[in-house]
Amino acid sequence: MKTTFAFLCAIVLPPATLSAAVEPQEVQTPEAPMPRIEGLSWRLPPKFATLDGDRLVIDIPADARPSDAVAEAVLPPALFEGATGFSMSVEAEGSAIAVPERHHLGLKFQFHIRKESTGVEWWPNCAKEPGDFGPKTLRNDIAFGGMGPDGTETVTLQLGLQGTSGRVVFDLSTLCGGPSEGLFRRINRDYVVQYPDAQRRQPLRGCMLPGARPTTEDDIATLASWGATLARFQMARKWTTEGGNDGLDEYFRWIDSRLDNLEDILRWARARGMRITVDLHSPPGGRNESRETAMVRDARYADAFVETWRRIAARCAPDVQTSGVIYGYDLVNEPVQTGRAPFDYWTLQRRAAEAVREIDPETAIIVESNSWDAPNTFAYLSPLRMDNVIYQVHVYAPMEFTHQGVGKSPVGPTWPDPGKKWTRDYLRDVLAPVREFEQRHGARIYVGEFSASVWADGAENYLSDCIALFGEYGWDWTYHAFRESPLWDVEKTRGDGRRIVPAAEETPRKRVLLDGFRR
Repeated sequence: MKTTFAFLCAIVLPPATLSAAVEPQEVQTPEAPMPRIEGLSWRLPPKFATLDGDRLVIDIPADARPSDAVAEAVLPPALFEGATGFSMSVEAEGSAIAVPERHHLGLKFQFHIRKESTGVEWWPNCAKEPGDFGPKTLRNDIAFGGMGPDGTETVTLQLGLQGTSGRVVFDLSTLCGGPSEGLFRRINRDYVVQYPDAQRRQPLRGCMLPGARPTTEDDIATLASWGATLARFQMARKWTTEGGNDGLDEYFRWIDSRLDNLEDILRWARARGMRITVDLHSPPGGRNESRETAMVRDARYADAFVETWRRIAARCAPDVQTSGVIYGYDLVNEPVQTGRAPFDYWTLQRRAAEAVREIDPETAIIVESNSWDAPNTFAYLSPLRMDNVIYQVHVYAPMEFTHQGVGKSPVGPTWPDPGKKWTRDYLRDVLAPVREFEQRHGARIYVGEFSASVWADGAENYLSDCIALFGEYGWDWTYHAFRESPLWDVEKTRGDGRRIVPAAEETPRKRVLLDGFRR
């Protein structure tokens, strides 16, 4: 799992009150011409980079891999002053760009945005193509949202290669940019979501269930004994692997096998008064080589995604056994769309939601936002023109703290750290776009995932601050994750060296979690 969240259920209402009107608009903004940007002051890396007039060349030899060579230029605030978003494009060509070991590395045409007042940072990047390409136009469209320019931001343009090798040439004479809405525009701006009265209740709290193995009755019994009232059931496999879910006949057989397990889970949960989120963690096609959700660029997977939800809804539509147990249908885990595509992440979820409502008009639908369901993307998230829809967010901020020891991430940062402005107020600022969305649209918010790894000093403080904020806002939540990876398992602790071992006694992280369940 990436390691970054879930939502709420339904009660019977007459179908007419749950509107599923087709939204005729698309959320992707149309491309528009932009003025040329000149006169930037470039800071070059110490090696592997040359600037000759308007020709910026980054050339990292294969025997130097992995290496970094990124040129930077601070953008004048006048370029985006008063804008809700910003777009830039540049022509480039590349050759022999090696696949980096981590997905966020590689080719860079990105912005580094830092809000000086809080220390919150953001690195939106559009270009991650390995191999050979070009010449072609790269374009980066961002929406500011909670990072919007208010006089406290520094926006730096970064061009180059990071954590890889290869050659890329940028033609700076083609560098263009200007104010925009970003890649996605807001529609349904004044739509207020309606919910069944029965959903007005105390927030639900729980954990994500294991993804790599079937959930057992003991799993559900243990969570219920801890005080959990909600669990997020993952239909997950190879979820970050290119081509991991591309054989559709086999994929549908796998979905049916996961639904067999879900039938048992719903029965066990009903007996213990728990609710279950049905999470399609691995959609058809999985992710492509750039870690985008593959179905945004492939019609086969886009159509299979809608068909998958027809199958799920047909199996799960409320009956005597399931009514009131399913919290909601979580349409797709952590969608990622970094550029213009034939099938945008939002419209695909809308299509799936409409297909579900034709079969099951009662159960809540859960929509996730772009870029791994990141809080800042709620700045441009549009609500579906549909009622009884819950909006999910995942909270892993700052990842420098939460993801310590994950892969090759270094260990060291602590929580809180006032020197870095890492306090509860930092999290409040990170979640500001979600709060604005919630209040504008009357939306129910569900934190499907949040966590801090076993290696993070002060992880219990971080979890406590998160849970306190979620409680203040009245949001449902599920911790990531129960008896899944040892990195996140609150029943595990650090051993000698880099070993993770079963804890002999209750860990501080588990105590915080149990307190959150019982609060």
